[in-house]
Amino acid sequence: MMMNESSPPLTCAIHPKRETRLRCNRCEQSICIKCAQLTPTGYRCPDCIRKQKKTFVTVKWYDYLTGTLVAGILSFLGSLFSAPFGFYTIFVAPLVAMLVVAAVRKVIKNRRSPRLYWAVAASALLASMPLLFMDILSLLFQGEVGLLGMILPVIWRGVYSIIITTTVYYRIS
Repeated sequence: MMMNESSPPLTCAIHPKRETRLRCNRCEQSICIKCAQLTPTGYRCPDCIRKQKKTFVTVKWYDYLTGTLVAGILSFLGSLFSAPFGFYTIFVAPLVAMLVVAAVRKVIKNRRSPRLYWAVAASALLASMPLLFMDILSLLFQGEVGLLGMILPVIWRGVYSIIITTTVYYRIS
């Protein structure tokens, strides 16, 4: 659109006192540089950005409950095997994490939300911790007897907790 001398200056729809030549590439609403948000396809107004973000968050309220419960239960069950497997925990934990993610996705029917991803990863972390804390407490109160035999299960349970949490978050998000 070409502006000529007789047409009034274009002003921002949100800030009517600011002159602009910019328009939203989706709704063609006039926007000033302060309101404009750069996207890969051009500048958009805040309303169009807000509408676009809502389409990507499809989670239902009960997905938080079911997703975290499934992740917690499976993560805890996997932690039961982390100490006996020893070194092989670094191979078992990612497999358990993939199982957790597959089960959670099935339960939540592939709905998505960044908050849900954080909640599921936090649930996996918290559920992997009880046996780790019990091992640490028994190590502290045991004393010098069999220190190396007592510290290895603590290490492997800690490794399991780190791997399960990071892998679950990475795979589900």
